[in-house]
Amino acid sequence: MSDEREPGRERPTSAADRRGRRTSPSSSGAGAVTTPGKGRPTPSRGAGAPRKASPFARLVRFLREVVAELRKVIWPTRKQLVTYTIVVLVFVAFMVALVSLLDWVFGLGVEALFGA
Repeated sequence: MSDEREPGRERPTSAADRRGRRTSPSSSGAGAVTTPGKGRPTPSRGAGAPRKASPFARLVRFLREVVAELRKVIWPTRKQLVTYTIVVLVFVAFMVALVSLLDWVFGLGVEALFGA
């Protein structure tokens, strides 16, 4: 199967090769890195910058991006949600008990030091 590849289409060996950032070793040396757009100056920000969109258009774009990001989220299962909730509640209860204990101990110390 590997012998049936098209000529000139080597299999990428690294992530940079898969993204197309490197040239093939046969074209310009062993693993030469090429950056698209090199050799020309970086365009200035003010030149050809698009006019600022209306507030309504910006809001619609923002909401579309929010929906797109929410689709990427890996939502927990019901079992995971219950487990995480119990862990948080136990931790909060422990911290409340610890702070209460320290408050009581320091209160005894202040009473012993200054008298009540």
